[in-house]
Amino acid sequence: MEIPIGIEGDYVETKEDHLFFDVKGLHHPNDRKICYLRFIPDVEGDRVRYGISYSKIYDLQQRYAIINEKYPQYSFFSKEMDMILQCVKNEDIKMIYSPRNYFKKVNAKQDLTEIENLSKELCRLFINQGNISEDQIGITGSPMIGLNTEKSDIDIILYGTQASVKFQEKLQNIVKKNKHIRNYNLDEYKKHYDWRVGGSGILFQDFLKTEQRKLHQGKYQGIDFFIRYIKSPKDWEGDYYDYQYKNMGRISLKAEIVDSTYSIFTPCSYKIKCSKVLVSDINIKNQMNKITQINSYRGRFCEQAKDGEKVLVEGKIEKVNYKDSEFYRILLTDQTLDKMIIID
Repeated sequence: MEIPIGIEGDYVETKEDHLFFDVKGLHHPNDRKICYLRFIPDVEGDRVRYGISYSKIYDLQQRYAIINEKYPQYSFFSKEMDMILQCVKNEDIKMIYSPRNYFKKVNAKQDLTEIENLSKELCRLFINQGNISEDQIGITGSPMIGLNTEKSDIDIILYGTQASVKFQEKLQNIVKKNKHIRNYNLDEYKKHYDWRVGGSGILFQDFLKTEQRKLHQGKYQGIDFFIRYIKSPKDWEGDYYDYQYKNMGRISLKAEIVDSTYSIFTPCSYKIKCSKVLVSDINIKNQMNKITQINSYRGRFCEQAKDGEKVLVEGKIEKVNYKDSEFYRILLTDQTLDKMIIID
């Protein structure tokens, strides 16, 4: 399986400004990569790379604010996606960093940093016990570009649709029989609640209901780890120019999860059957059957609900034209506004 360069999980370094962006999604324009600002030079930053101090930018709105104020050349209105994106033109890219290549480098090295050694151990464990081949795994995040700190997490990516689904099925047993891997405890879930859904109005018990059963996150040797799954290229369904999205505003509705198979992947996807529109910026009550998907590029919405479960969803509603088909999807992006909650 050949994985293209410049997809979800990869990082882009710019020729000018010494900026680092993390690549989002699998479909990109021909002349640029959709990617979001992650690390910027900052004399007060707590990370150093080749003599330059950097700060990490966490909040999405802050990323947009910095781009708009200091680096507007990396802002791009996509008529296909009907929104302003952060992008780096191919001609402005100094280097694209690949999690697959970084794993190969770490796997072959002996002189490793602590986070590299732990990442390598966990990858080797997953390869050996999860029946994953070495070319289906990668290590991403700040260590890949040399901007990690002592508090950095282990970020692992697995490639391949079927390989990911089969590995996910084995993951619970892998965690159970390895003393160095565990799920989060209650205090750790409380900390995650503050920074994952803070300001959204979601109750802690609703947050806990879904988070406690998620398998792609936890602790390894006391360090947070997160697994991101990427589908095989043959399952990416078209390319960037095959889709036309139209922002139709916001919507709140109740729905049943029809198919959650792709909920583990990034971007994640849920097929739904809408049962009731609560609030909507458009008159769509007579077309509820055309609201067929929930999508998100945010890892926090992975593994959020299972087949047959009822959910309350609030997010952005988009009309989607894909080749000869037309449907509506709900896109979850905003931490404070968007939600997906299991209901009785």
